[in-house]
Amino acid sequence: MFKNFFKKDNKPLKDRNVELFNPVDGEVVSLEKVPDEVFSQKMLGDGFAIMPTGEKIYSPIGGEIKVLFPTLHAISIESKEGLEILIHIGIDTVELDGKGFESNIKLGDQVKAGDLLVSFDKNIIEDSGKDTITPIVITNMDQVKELNIEYGIKKANEKIADVKLN
Repeated sequence: MFKNFFKKDNKPLKDRNVELFNPVDGEVVSLEKVPDEVFSQKMLGDGFAIMPTGEKIYSPIGGEIKVLFPTLHAISIESKEGLEILIHIGIDTVELDGKGFESNIKLGDQVKAGDLLVSFDKNIIEDSGKDTITPIVITNMDQVKELNIEYGIKKANEKIADVKLN
């Protein structure tokens, strides 16, 4: 579903490590815990999910905003190394048509790790029957040699993963 939004030129990534930072206060869990098989079966790529306690999404990596859905529930960032990260706030939240979401960014913006991207209202999401679990997916895993994730309760902007690129 989302792969159509990403331009795939398969440019080689630099042989180096990239750090990912937690985009929101909460518990970092495996993608298998996401109640949507597109994420839990890693159809879009590998990564992790956060069961958020906070309501502000910060950039997990520096780069360019490549995709910002009009409903503000999904964002894609491409790092200078070419790593593509999808942040998907909640499950089926596209159906809220942007209600409860506020963006601090626009398409094409350059961001640094830790920059505020989007704020959301957990009560609006939960009151509409949606799950707030937030998958963070590397959509170009073919360029990744190794992914090491630190699970557990984490604060926003804490380092939570190392990505070793091919």
